[in-house]
Amino acid sequence: MGMRVNKDLPEPAELKQEIPLSSDLEELKRERDAEIRDVFTGKSDKFLLIIGPCSADNENAVCEYVSRLGKISARVSDKLILIPRIYTNKPRTTGEGYKGMLHQPSPDKAPDLYAGILAIRKMHIRAMEESGLTAADEMLYPENRSYLDDILSYEAVGARSVENQQHRLTASSMDIPVGMKNPTSGDLLVMLNSVVAAQQPHRFIYRSQDVTTDGNPLAHTILRGGVDKYGTSVPNYHYEDCIRLWQLYQQKNLQNPAVIVDANHSNSNKQFKEQIRIVSEVLHTRNYNPELKKLIKGVMVESYLKEGRQNIGGNMEYGKSITDPCLGWEDTERLIYEVAEKC
Repeated sequence: MGMRVNKDLPEPAELKQEIPLSSDLEELKRERDAEIRDVFTGKSDKFLLIIGPCSADNENAVCEYVSRLGKISARVSDKLILIPRIYTNKPRTTGEGYKGMLHQPSPDKAPDLYAGILAIRKMHIRAMEESGLTAADEMLYPENRSYLDDILSYEAVGARSVENQQHRLTASSMDIPVGMKNPTSGDLLVMLNSVVAAQQPHRFIYRSQDVTTDGNPLAHTILRGGVDKYGTSVPNYHYEDCIRLWQLYQQKNLQNPAVIVDANHSNSNKQFKEQIRIVSEVLHTRNYNPELKKLIKGVMVESYLKEGRQNIGGNMEYGKSITDPCLGWEDTERLIYEVAEKC
């Protein structure tokens, strides 16, 4: 056979008993979830900044980064809600390369999924304890989210996954916001159809069980740019793109219309410094048009302790991305305060 079992992995309930959330962290998550929910339902006009490394590759560096965010969060909490990106699963276009901490707790060592499951749960909990913030992660593998579903306050479905039925149905079970990215083609209707699916109840097989979901009224869109048939990046964060999305939302019977604008990926053509300008333009768009101010709930930014990226190997720099290039800390801190001023 072409598939071999390497190891039986623990059930999510077993892992949660082994590495539990304290009552204080459970209360923190309840408070954060309520605050973030109010943004999507329109009860709060705070702006969301979902920000952090392209991939969480080192527990100490990630927790140091998130702790710095926690200190800034208290200073901008009247305007902003900071949601750290702690992305522990990474999609790979060709299937090659680093697939995230879930696969490889140590990027320079062989995959170990059991160790990875333990590592990502411990890292998320440590980040909560040290920062007072709850985080976002990507739902790359729908069945794996059960290991973190008591921890996360936001999840994203990526461009390569958004058309997948299991992702859409699993999103319908969540009680936190889930952002559906436009596919790599840039097709906005595909993205909106995934939101329609996620907001509806469904019955399907999940982790070998027959389950029914309630639907997720907090499912929404994420604009991340697209790629044309020649492989050229086509951004979709401009005013005209946001107006078009707003018009498409009017044609759908959806709850809580909302969009997050991803300032990196095909919107910046992975020119990471462009994220600063893109965020500024999105804020201008939002402030110019009252309808778009209600629609655009936040931005997504990739940043880390050090700017740029590096290859996996010897003498790696602490706090520097090993996947897509990121803003460094100085630019990140400056950007957060600028966003707070312009909201």
